[in-house]
Amino acid sequence: MKIGASIWPWKWSAPYEETIVRIAKAGFKAVELIAWDRQALDEYYTPQKIKELKKLIADQGLELSEFVSTPRGQSNPDKKDRDASIDHFKRMVDVAVEFGTKLVNSVSVHPFGLDFPRITSLPASQEFRINLPAGLDWRKNYDDYVDSMKKCCAFCEKAGLKYALEPHPYRWMSNAAGMLRLIEHVGSPALGMNLDPSHLFPVGELSEMVVYQLRERIFHCHFSDNDGVTNTHWRVGRGKIHWKGVMQALKDVGFNGVVSIELEDAPGGRDEHIPGPKRPAATEEFDLENIAAMNYIKDICKQLSIKVD
Repeated sequence: MKIGASIWPWKWSAPYEETIVRIAKAGFKAVELIAWDRQALDEYYTPQKIKELKKLIADQGLELSEFVSTPRGQSNPDKKDRDASIDHFKRMVDVAVEFGTKLVNSVSVHPFGLDFPRITSLPASQEFRINLPAGLDWRKNYDDYVDSMKKCCAFCEKAGLKYALEPHPYRWMSNAAGMLRLIEHVGSPALGMNLDPSHLFPVGELSEMVVYQLRERIFHCHFSDNDGVTNTHWRVGRGKIHWKGVMQALKDVGFNGVVSIELEDAPGGRDEHIPGPKRPAATEEFDLENIAAMNYIKDICKQLSIKVD
């Protein structure tokens, strides 16, 4: 098992060169890169830039654990939107192949491409309203989503990649049951979960149970903590998630991939109220938060005799 870091909490938008070095200096062994949209895929991740980043990652003693991008429109009623999302996914796969990573990641989408309120607003809401128009064909929308996922997974199978789909509240895949249902309907060995306890806990899941239910379909992990009310991303060990139970479950099912620390709401982190491209990089305090999270997981691994590279 390796412990890595998601790059976007350290620095939201590209360029990422300095942040890669910073993550390596903090003691991590893996890093994730992200393209927030199709424009970033095409304009930042050019063949030359991929070559430069790939060399830098290797020179820093890191592994690119997965390449991340979430195409919009995978469940949109308009077929043109779904086709565009599939084209976006294909481009993501091509970039991942150039990098040499074996995993791609995206977050599951909302039904019908609808806008949902952020779960972080739940504690301050007297009435948590979700606008669901009457007359929507939910069965067809799920079938459309499955069709999109089949096409995306076919790209992965052809390229020799795995697709680590990430659960999120109010999405078509938000829990273990949703993942198992999708695996059954899509029917691709390339499809599995990016285990994210901070997304699973607020929807009522115990992540250790999710691991036992999905077993070999857990491809990658995002680790952060919260209180189970919202999907805030605190330092591991600062919330209510039972991390020793999660690590024991991962050991029991033979997981030997990357646990990636993703502290989006830790002290010193980027200010989410500032628009993405203008967000400043995280401060030195954030480095310490990440190192503390890494050491917390390493200590549990030592207790459970889990080998950490």
